Amino acid sequence: MTGGPNLLRGQYDNLSACIRCGLCLSVCPTYQVSFKEEEGPRGRIAILKALVEGHLDLTPDLLEHELNCLVCEACTAICPAGYRMEPAQIAFRAEIPDAVPGPVRFGLDFFLGNLGRLRRLVRLMALGQRAGLVSLAARTGLLGLLGLRRLSRFLPELPASFIVPRGQVWRPAAGPVRYRVALLTGCVMSTVFADVTRATVRVLTANGCEVVAPAGQGCCGALHLHAGLFDSGRRLIENNVRAFNPDDFDAIVVNSAGCGTALKTYDHYAEGPRAAALARKTRDLAEFLDEIGLNPPPGGVPVTATYQDACHLAHAQRMTAAPRRLLRAIPGLRLVEMAEPALCCGSAGVYNLTRPAFADALMRRKTRNILATGAQLVITANPGCYLQLLAGLREAAGDGRPAVEVRFLVEVLDRAYRAAPQPALAEVRP
Repeated sequence: MTGGPNLLRGQYDNLSACIRCGLCLSVCPTYQVSFKEEEGPRGRIAILKALVEGHLDLTPDLLEHELNCLVCEACTAICPAGYRMEPAQIAFRAEIPDAVPGPVRFGLDFFLGNLGRLRRLVRLMALGQRAGLVSLAARTGLLGLLGLRRLSRFLPELPASFIVPRGQVWRPAAGPVRYRVALLTGCVMSTVFADVTRATVRVLTANGCEVVAPAGQGCCGALHLHAGLFDSGRRLIENNVRAFNPDDFDAIVVNSAGCGTALKTYDHYAEGPRAAALARKTRDLAEFLDEIGLNPPPGGVPVTATYQDACHLAHAQRMTAAPRRLLRAIPGLRLVEMAEPALCCGSAGVYNLTRPAFADALMRRKTRNILATGAQLVITANPGCYLQLLAGLREAAGDGRPAVEVRFLVEVLDRAYRAAPQPALAEVRP
């Protein structure tokens, strides 16, 4: 381990909290797939504790079992003793120079660490997609030769334009301003899913919010922390702490479950009252709308839908009821529950690129559960989940088109608001 297990040693009391009851095994995705002790939380905790105590050396076998953890936080949510898996895994991975493959580390730092580069990359991909070059490369086998076949499975339809946060302000076109909120536009949500973020702005303004996109913000840093890029993650966190002044807003709203979890723990990685205030004021979009009371959507969405719980919303933020309440408020939408809605889909940030065996097994299990509902639409609240569900349903259909439509929760709400005529959105540029 680089420089000794310094960060991990700081987790010793956390590791010692485990009482070895085994309750976590009932919810751990990798244990449910393998039924191996070393692929469950109890085994991983014992391994990390023995590593800190000097009873074990860092071997390829040890590394394999620890890095197979999705950091989905299902074990944390169910643990009666208060053990927390995420900080332990972040500490462990920060000490491992090769926690993820080199190309993934490069991509995280080079592109997500610089949103200008990310926008240029996604713009090129979008141009290639619209010109038919991506599908041509897939048919001819070029993607396989370039080592991009797996990555291409997760590619959604890319937007024509992005959201670049420059301090823009969007105000309700009608009615009073009830709340002033800051919106985290992030990295993937401002580029690959820019249209989802536009839908977020429309839904918030339809609920009486003035929405601000603070300038200077960037990636939340969660993927970097989980990939062992601790210093890079800290830099991104500190950048966002500078960009967002919590005193200026009623809430900092996030439309990605993983990013919201990250912001709510910023005070663990950045010092000072501003980071703590930012963490306290952060709200997931569903959480915020549920708290303030959703304005009834004027239009309907006549569809049978099922909801997939994003791990970092259900387990890390302990939020399962609010999204369902919002969906049940949409006229015409019939919500049916799938089996194992909170079992991880296998995305887990970049896990579906770095640990394909477990990721694919979980993806196919989730896909079977979705198809068994007979739903026409599956709804989620996290970009990684969206891409993983899209890949699984495409595979199930066999023709490249998903067997069931995949949407973010906010897209479905936006569809309900836009089903009836609405006043034009008022944007004030800085």
